[in-house]
Amino acid sequence: MTQLRAIAPLLVAAVLAVIAVVTVQSAACDDPGRYVPVAGGYELIGGCIAPGDIVVPHPAPHEVPSLDPSAPQKG
Repeated sequence: MTQLRAIAPLLVAAVLAVIAVVTVQSAACDDPGRYVPVAGGYELIGGCIAPGDIVVPHPAPHEVPSLDPSAPQKG
């Protein structure tokens, strides 16, 4: 029983490593793409990611606190 407890984490790690390798091989991309400098930053040219694949939500607007000391304070 103690041998099983010693070997079990190694077996689990080996299985997870095999799953990771299979996942990477099955997600192959013929064109990894490249970054090209453009005005204001870099742009990804080529690759397996289409412009709509990654959606970045707009940040929620937040209230700017007043600098006027006579203004009522919230909270």
